[in-house]
Amino acid sequence: MKHGFRYLWRILVILLVNVLIIALAGNFGGSVQTLSKVGSTGEEVRQIQTKLKEYGVYTGEVDGIYGTQTKNAVIAFQKYNGLAADGIAGEQTLRKLGISSGAGQGGFSSSDVDLLAKIISAESRGEPYQGQVAVGAVILNRIEHPSFPNTLAGVIYQPGAFSCLYDGGVNAAVADSAYRAARDAINGNDPSGGAVYYYNPAKSTNKWIFSRPVITVIGNHRFCS
Repeated sequence: MKHGFRYLWRILVILLVNVLIIALAGNFGGSVQTLSKVGSTGEEVRQIQTKLKEYGVYTGEVDGIYGTQTKNAVIAFQKYNGLAADGIAGEQTLRKLGISSGAGQGGFSSSDVDLLAKIISAESRGEPYQGQVAVGAVILNRIEHPSFPNTLAGVIYQPGAFSCLYDGGVNAAVADSAYRAARDAINGNDPSGGAVYYYNPAKSTNKWIFSRPVITVIGNHRFCS
């Protein structure tokens, strides 16, 4: 009888410990909101609203309240980026928005971010914000592509790759939006749809680039595979 009592007591202790662990995990997890939807409030919602404003799909107040207007803006953003349009800002949507709770900038240093922002600013000055992010995404896509160097600096300084390095455009002041666009691209936002080329048809004199399949058009740029 005593052995049976000790056995039941051990089971009870184990169950209590498990309940305590689950409760603690829930409390710690609740401090970082990773899935925002209608009814959610807080800093993450404010970040979502700010990003949606930059993309031109949200015109409401940045108040940290996830209401119907925020939901509709999220749906519009999701549709544009080929995501499930459920109006819930889950992990994939947050990544596309450039909102990440992870540490670091995808393995890139602060000087890498500065360099990328400098090229984005020079190459897409006057373009809509999505177009700026897309230019950054093209540069990052090239790093992963076998036809290009496998480092950021290698891609940017590849001979003839970016006209701004030769016409003095790279020396202009860097727009604040270019830094945000660089971070968004590094965080996985790719409005270009995986493009590795882009050009302005009104300015390009390269006949070869016109033969590339166009994936999407943003502002004055055509983004191509």
